Parts: sequence; structure tokens; C-alpha cells
Amino acid sequence: MEIRQAEMSDARGIAKVHVDSWKTTYNGIVPDEYLQQLSYDQREQLWINNMSQHNVFVAVNETGRIVGFSAGGKERSGNYPTYTGELYAIYILQEYQRKGLGKLLLHSVVEDLKQQGINRMVVLVLEENSSQFFYQSLGARKLDTLEVSIAGKKLNELVYGWDDLSSLL
Repeated sequence: MEIRQAEMSDARGIAKVHVDSWKTTYNGIVPDEYLQQLSYDQREQLWINNMSQHNVFVAVNETGRIVGFSAGGKERSGNYPTYTGELYAIYILQEYQRKGLGKLLLHSVVEDLKQQGINRMVVLVLEENSSQFFYQSLGARKLDTLEVSIAGKKLNELVYGWDDLSSLL
């Protein structure tokens, strides 16, 4: 398995992981009609636009298929002024989860943030998403709970933070 910085030509593979991961991760959490309308084409365009603004990393299997990705950069909301970095996303295809890829993808984002002089970061995760336990196991501390609405359904989004990114390297 190789972890590397994403290239524009990876946008389609990232979009596929993004959509497929949403459909498995958020099944029963996010309304079905929202999950059913997710499209590879729309997500591909989103990632083409995002890759120029954020650092994105991909996990590529031995056949060259993208099976996971992570993205991070500066904290976007401004609500957590002492946390200047943010992990925007880690998504891994279900069959590749629990094999250490999450840590490797997180590590890539953290190294990148550290090179930018960022030493603290947040991540937002839906309360019903079990990945919150992954972040907790890596020392993230709960900072806040927000209410979000996805397709008309109100959900809690948890904000976790790391006070020292060096602890993740």
C-alpha cells in the first residue's frame, strides 16, 4: 500500500471512495434519499476544485486503485482560534478499513500541517459515526458539539481537537 500526495488525475478515484464511503459509513445515519443522490461526477468536480486549495493524500493499493484518502489544511470556521489546523476528511473503502490506513493517512496530513507551522488541529465527526473512537484512541479531546442538518435531518457533529500534533508523529 502506498500513501502519496494526490494529483489532479486522482480526482475520479477520490470521488469514488468519497461516495462509496458515505454510502456505507452513513447508512442509517443520513437520510437514504441524500445518500442515493450522491454522484461520482459531482464529487469528482468537487475534488478537482479542492485539490488546488487543500493538501490531499491518497492510499493506493498494489493494483493502483485508490482505496482511501485524507485532506487537511487551515481550520475553516474560525470558532476555535487556538486550533489553526483541521483534518477535513479521512475516507477509506470499507474492505480496507482496520488495516492501519487511517493512521497513515492522518500522519500525512499532520506532517503537512507541521511543515506549515501548525501544531494544533480539529476534526469534525458526526456523533453516530464510530470513527470518533479512532480519533479518541489517538488522543483527540472533545471540544464542542454542533447541530447540523443533512437532508432535513438534524444531527450532532462532534468537534475533537489535538493540542500537540507532535504526539501523532
